[in-house]
Amino acid sequence: MRTTLSDPEASRHAELAAFLRARRARLQPEDVGLYPPSGRRNTPGLRREEVAQISGVGLTWYTWLEQGREITTSVQVIDALARALRLDREAHCHLRQLADLPVPEPDQMPDGATAELDRLLATLMPAPACLLGPRFDFVAWNENFATLWDPAGLPPDRRNVMWLAFADPAHRRTWVNWGDRSRVLLAEFRAAAGQHAGDPRFTELIEALNEASTEFRAWWSRYEVRQSITGPITIRHPGAGIIKLDVIELRVSAHPSLTLAVHVPVRAQDRRKLAALV
Repeated sequence: MRTTLSDPEASRHAELAAFLRARRARLQPEDVGLYPPSGRRNTPGLRREEVAQISGVGLTWYTWLEQGREITTSVQVIDALARALRLDREAHCHLRQLADLPVPEPDQMPDGATAELDRLLATLMPAPACLLGPRFDFVAWNENFATLWDPAGLPPDRRNVMWLAFADPAHRRTWVNWGDRSRVLLAEFRAAAGQHAGDPRFTELIEALNEASTEFRAWWSRYEVRQSITGPITIRHPGAGIIKLDVIELRVSAHPSLTLAVHVPVRAQDRRKLAALV
């Protein structure tokens, strides 16, 4: 099937077809619990009808999918094909993307940063940086982030950006522009909570924040949403004075549930002040 760069939808269907054919060719009947074939097989790997059989989808529909036809797919069917083709998580995510479907959530969130991510946080010094989980919990941080925000000083079940911003008076006073930044934080937290509707950890944290902060309680009902907390902040450090920073969020592709938040100094004097904190 010929495609052009001016036809991205056709290109996506063609890539999906090629991916399915390639992964089908890598499997043998015995790999998926079918009886070993008797006699010679002209098809390398599984046949289309075998994939259709073990995934529970129609043969005609699957054939059209492998031919790159523009047909609609669903999460249930694509996930069934991922199981039938014995795809690992990365290949499963790729199949979802080719089918124009959201990627599956990670099975579990890592308890802490990997050694590589710890080294990355250290390398970013003197810029304060941290890793955040999907509920805005602090997962790991570098030395200057600890100096400014001290997440380890929060109760273990409240080591969370939202708790720091709304329920911790000492750190709340650190932000010169607390009102603006806290609204940005709440808007992104609101969007994340909507994506994880019914999550008990989100529910418990929202209830606790409602009790702890009148501002959180008042602003939550406005239902403002935002996809990123990227933007400027100004902090007042008791020893270093005013420091201007740009907060930049980056997704960690190897751990999709984690977000790297880096506080980049805006001016040369801000960098010097951060370096002096080490």
